[in-house]
Amino acid sequence: MKQEKSTTAFSGYLAISLLILAVAGAIIGGVLANKTLLIISIIVTLLIIKGLTIVNPNDSKVLILFGEYIGTVKKDGFFWVNPFAIKHKVSLKARNLNGHKMKVNDKLGNPIEIAAVTVWVVKDTAKALFAVDDYMQYVQVQSEAAVRHLANLFAYDDFEDEESSITLKDGAEQVSQMLEKELNERLERAGIDVIEARITHLAYAPEIASAMLQRQQATAVVAARKKIVEGAVGMVEMALEKLSEKEIVQLDEERKAAMVSNLLVVLCGEKSVAPVVNAGTLYN
Repeated sequence: MKQEKSTTAFSGYLAISLLILAVAGAIIGGVLANKTLLIISIIVTLLIIKGLTIVNPNDSKVLILFGEYIGTVKKDGFFWVNPFAIKHKVSLKARNLNGHKMKVNDKLGNPIEIAAVTVWVVKDTAKALFAVDDYMQYVQVQSEAAVRHLANLFAYDDFEDEESSITLKDGAEQVSQMLEKELNERLERAGIDVIEARITHLAYAPEIASAMLQRQQATAVVAARKKIVEGAVGMVEMALEKLSEKEIVQLDEERKAAMVSNLLVVLCGEKSVAPVVNAGTLYN
């Protein structure tokens, strides 16, 4: 596999000076009817013009001479290179790949929609041009494959997989790090370095979104009720302890049970309770 190597490029301004001399030689050769000087000057002029190239900041020129890779010019400026070399421009700027939404199955088989954005840059121009057919398409295809593979490894959430330590929904940071690592492994062949990769869209597929929303709502209600009951039991326990400690009233087990029942109804009920005044005794 080809590895990137730097090549020497001569100053383009020096080449322009030689170009002026060559043009002057061609003019003199034409005036003096000196065919040898005229032909040589024209050939030198064409070779100088053919070899001139400009490398913009964060760009590079990959040079190929008769099918052989001879090097890459990464330094920005105005240069003259071998006029017979084919010059391929490769951008070294960071690029964004905003992946489209894909429908995949998570670890539990639930259909979900997922998309990711990838920030990447070419770090080895030789690999980018010679190791793969089209490095930009290669990045796109491998990014989609990595996102699909990652979605299959984890559940969307931990409602059904309570033993899972990482989920797509709650483990965004860990998932992004794993996605970035996998992309770097996949794209290393093409000389691509992934700077950052993050999940930008994550949702249940439309066909199950409504059912999953109901499940989430039910889970939230159960969790809220659990907290309410725990708090109510603590308040009842504290009330009984205070009554016993201050000896305000002596309660037998039956009266304690009735008091606990009434307090739990008051504390756990969703609606305001209507007080009932008992003018008799507990047993009448």
